[in-house]
Amino acid sequence: MKHPSPLSPSFIVVLLLCCSLLQHCANTEGENKQDLVAEPEQMDARVTKNIEQLLNRAASKKGELDDTTHLWLTSAVNDFYKETNYKNIWSSKENWLPLADTLLQFILTARRYGLFPDDYHQHVLQTVAVRFAADTAAVGDRQDAALWGKADLLLTDAFFRIASHLHIGRLGVDSTYMNPDSSLTDQFYHKNLQEILSNQTFYQVIHALEPQHKGYQLLRKSIQSFLDSANFTSRYTYVSYPYKDSAVFIKTLIKRLKEEGVISWKTKQVDSIQLRDAIFQVQQKRKLATDGRYGAQLIRTLNNTDAEKFKRIAINLDRYKVLPPQMPKRYIWVNLPAYKLELWDDDSLQLESKVVIGKPNTRTPLLTSQISDMVTYPQWTIPNSIIMKEIVPALRKNPGYLARKGYALMTWDGELVDPYTVDWTKYKKGIPYRIVQGSGDDNALGILKFNFPNKYSVYLHDTNQRYLFKNEKRALSHGCVRVQEWEKLTYYISAVDSAGFAEDTSLVPQDSIKQWLQRKEKHIIKVKSKIPVYFRYFTASVRNGRIVFFEDIYNEDKAAREAYFSTK
Repeated sequence: MKHPSPLSPSFIVVLLLCCSLLQHCANTEGENKQDLVAEPEQMDARVTKNIEQLLNRAASKKGELDDTTHLWLTSAVNDFYKETNYKNIWSSKENWLPLADTLLQFILTARRYGLFPDDYHQHVLQTVAVRFAADTAAVGDRQDAALWGKADLLLTDAFFRIASHLHIGRLGVDSTYMNPDSSLTDQFYHKNLQEILSNQTFYQVIHALEPQHKGYQLLRKSIQSFLDSANFTSRYTYVSYPYKDSAVFIKTLIKRLKEEGVISWKTKQVDSIQLRDAIFQVQQKRKLATDGRYGAQLIRTLNNTDAEKFKRIAINLDRYKVLPPQMPKRYIWVNLPAYKLELWDDDSLQLESKVVIGKPNTRTPLLTSQISDMVTYPQWTIPNSIIMKEIVPALRKNPGYLARKGYALMTWDGELVDPYTVDWTKYKKGIPYRIVQGSGDDNALGILKFNFPNKYSVYLHDTNQRYLFKNEKRALSHGCVRVQEWEKLTYYISAVDSAGFAEDTSLVPQDSIKQWLQRKEKHIIKVKSKIPVYFRYFTASVRNGRIVFFEDIYNEDKAAREAYFSTK
């Protein structure tokens, strides 16, 4: 999609038409009085004076430049101009400098980078640009030093915010992701602006701010093909689900169904029968199960608009920005919504496997760790969360439940306990025992487990329910990650250890691992190479040059959308 230049005739005509619809726009850009300058040679000195005055106002008014405009990064902007004696940097003698044209064009096309133009003073700056370009009178906007000063500040503020959004994104700080640049100093902003002012090209600086992760680069470069066919002109109401207020939810759903055309806008009151019929029509139209009831599937379909897809793209781009700037040479990557494990070595994909992950109510956590050891024919010590949610309620009904499931009740010293001798009704938060499933082919962990330190008591492992890998949706576990290609992963890790620590006599040969598995013996295999493990949540990816979306199984996209992008 080719976008017009910010100052091209076609662009000016479009914005002048907008201004004609909003007669007050020439005044609502601010309540500042004009500061008209007769000679262009005198303009820069007067702009400098206005910049200082505007910044003094902003400092005392929480960033406000006037009644309708404010700076996002007041401190960084103020400190930058203070260091440069308040000189204007985007214009000279009643004319934009080329760098200003470049920044204006970037703001106009910011969606290509997963950004929202309105976050960077787009409306005000483009309206000001039109007023300058359209001013043919002897004295007018082009001679207004106050307006040039305001434009300079807004361009600087816009660049600083773009730099921040490209580098660390807009999501909240999350220590899981381990990006050291989780917050930025004024020096960061000043350094990048000075680089483009000192003849480095604008896009060199912009691209250097972005993550270099392959997934990010693929996703960002695929946005243009998405934008070419996207429809942002039709506005659809977003329906939040699950909901907190049923009345608000029903009201919002009815509005969305009217937008869908299955309820007339003339209908003032919608009863339950009309609502059911409307939902039924949507379900038929979208080829969903037709029961006339609302639920997660219906709401997900109604929210699947281009505007909401773009927000999901923006969220996923930002998730890359909080990763470490440089990934390790070798690592295991588990993308939960894709139900996929990948093993990367020297930027090359060495292994790929389907995985089963936690159910939404026993979700797999996001984490970063390192493989510490592997266990053949492991025992499963059942976590307290599962014990209290599932096992204790069953034991209250029938203490024979443990024997039927193949579990053993043990003290922490390893002594067996008869479940019939325990008063299970008195335990509400935990029990003073361990519940263990013995090793074997029926063990829930399968015949091999990969351990790594984490506070959630989760791990990678084989499974005794291998048929589940045939399912398209595989959020089915209690939180651990079941790996279909566990055997390939085992021998890859063993080979890495053998190559990297060839002189270590304590290493376990691959032949020994195979023999232990054949003999169904439990052994702990220490891993020397400490391969990093990343459990992450990315719901947008690129396949064959096109962006594909995965189900938001844990509502992480929903939470990020409502926290950071609800007004977009």
